[in-house]
Amino acid sequence: MPVIRSVDAQVHEVHNARFTSLVRPGTGSAELCVWQTEVRGESVGVPHRVLGEEAFVLLSGAVTMTIDGESVAMRPGDAAVAPAGSMIALANPTGEIATLLVTVRVGFAAELPDGSTFTPPWAS
Repeated sequence: MPVIRSVDAQVHEVHNARFTSLVRPGTGSAELCVWQTEVRGESVGVPHRVLGEEAFVLLSGAVTMTIDGESVAMRPGDAAVAPAGSMIALANPTGEIATLLVTVRVGFAAELPDGSTFTPPWAS
């Protein structure tokens, strides 16, 4: 049984967050990517357009998820789905780290505000 140990996972620091890559093609997945995101307190993420569906589950802390201009406060246990093509942003208004579990399909990419496309290494 393929098990990805958290101590062996690749970690990436981007903007206001730490991404711990768990399930992706590099760890044996053919279709899905799963990672843990830790969002620093009192921070606002860079708005970006997701080019594939993205699902979020808040494990701890609190965040404000904005999808296509609609902002909603999330608490632990809450989930959100960003449809393909939607503009998203994630903010943590508290002083504590917020932790989310995120999943997408293999091949996921995002479009940044400058129009460039970004394929996150934690999803490839």
